[in-house]
Amino acid sequence: MPELPEVESARQKIQTVAKGQRIRAIQTLGDTIVFENVAPATFAKKLKGKKVLRVHRHGKFLWWEMDKPPHPVFHLGMTGHFAAPGIDNIELESGFDVGEQWPPRFWKVHMEFDNGKKLAMTNARRFGRIFLYKDPLTESTISKMGFDPLTQPITSKEFCEKIRSKKAVLKGLLLNQAFIAGVGNWMADEICYQAKVAPQRKCNTLTPKESQAIYKALMKVVTKACSVNADKKRFPKSWLFHHRWGKDETAQTSKGETIAFDTVGGRTTAWVPTRQV
Repeated sequence: MPELPEVESARQKIQTVAKGQRIRAIQTLGDTIVFENVAPATFAKKLKGKKVLRVHRHGKFLWWEMDKPPHPVFHLGMTGHFAAPGIDNIELESGFDVGEQWPPRFWKVHMEFDNGKKLAMTNARRFGRIFLYKDPLTESTISKMGFDPLTQPITSKEFCEKIRSKKAVLKGLLLNQAFIAGVGNWMADEICYQAKVAPQRKCNTLTPKESQAIYKALMKVVTKACSVNADKKRFPKSWLFHHRWGKDETAQTSKGETIAFDTVGGRTTAWVPTRQV
């Protein structure tokens, strides 16, 4: 699933193509599962001719600020992304090849702007969602989310006080979008690995030093992944990320540590028992 860094990469791509441009043409696929609160045809009708002022992101949600409401909101789900001719797509472990043709495979909406550039949202497994809102920030999809560690970070002190007050399992809390917006499965595993804390730990058993280590790992993972535009080939070779996929029983980290696979917080979890306590 696209997590905060991948969604931030999508935001930057959309901004490059669409910021300051009017939607000259738009076509939607009649997928009433992906289009959540608006009919696909109505979505196209409401946006055609509108100008994109800015592109925003909070956690895993994207929304476009138009010159007048309503404003489109997107969640990429498990496999979604935005494609644009001439701009490379980031590779997702759970991704599907959308091909070289235009519009791309699995498209749900594609559009052309006054500058001649094109953009499409694809969603192969149909877990993504498209909304149309008068004021996205007041809608529960965004307003009830926790802090965004890239755009709205909280202090180490505030984070440590909050996390140590919770009785939840650590990984489950990291995945809770009402606590931190944007952290998904691979990020949660990476944060726990770098902090040297077992993902099964109850948060109210964490020491001040451990909670500080988790905060530091969170900020490090987010900052680094976003700085390389979510290009997994440019993630540090020491990261667990490169070795956590596929539940390989022989999997080891770059340091030769044995990786275990368990279900924690309802999700498949990769961790290193000899390192994480």
